[in-house]
Amino acid sequence: MLPSLFISHGSPMLALNKTPAHAFLRELGKRLSPKAVVVVSAHWESLALKVSTSAKPETIHDFGGFPRALFECQYPAPGEPELAERLAVLLGAERVERGFDHGAWVPLSLMFPDAKVPVVSLSLPVRWSNQELVALGERLTALRKEGILVIGSGSLTHNLYELMPQDSPMPAWADEFATWVNDRLIANDREALLHWEQAPNARENHPTLEHFQPLLVAMGAGGDAKQLHHSVEHGVLAMDVYAFS
Repeated sequence: MLPSLFISHGSPMLALNKTPAHAFLRELGKRLSPKAVVVVSAHWESLALKVSTSAKPETIHDFGGFPRALFECQYPAPGEPELAERLAVLLGAERVERGFDHGAWVPLSLMFPDAKVPVVSLSLPVRWSNQELVALGERLTALRKEGILVIGSGSLTHNLYELMPQDSPMPAWADEFATWVNDRLIANDREALLHWEQAPNARENHPTLEHFQPLLVAMGAGGDAKQLHHSVEHGVLAMDVYAFS
């Protein structure tokens, strides 16, 4: 059975810059052969839960100020309307047509560059409680038995106001938070993670909540956590990847 994954997608330039995280995601994809992917991205925020029923999702370039080469990137993976309809019924989600935001297409373009694996996007209901987000993941668990990969795409740390040059070391306030999260994940201390906002320096690392919340969905969809990758970009972006088996 496939694990669920939490992927820190960092900057959109992850698609082009050959960083350790870029290389890792390329190798990770070679080890996985899913029938389809269901992805919850930090960049599709909503009040009510929504699911994209699009058969041919467009590539959304939901950012600015980056090189032209990034805007020329396309990820033409197909949607899976039948799976989307199942999810709409299972979860009571609103049906909409929507493309892939960069939280979805950037990591997927590295993992599955041939763009042949169908992808269905679920929105991130940002006003849901931590418990409700974990419960959402729990309702996706059965998909893993069918060979469907469940991904939460966000960022373990995400304070864009404090960005540093690409290869800067991680400051203590970011390292302490990342270490706290890792320790609780490995210990399967879900009670602590349901109150992650009380972790050391939580607000400094997440001035807004949406980049941490996909981790809760991925955690709910799986079991024991394993850290698959850790690297740091721009000093304050922990590029951690976790599998929940």
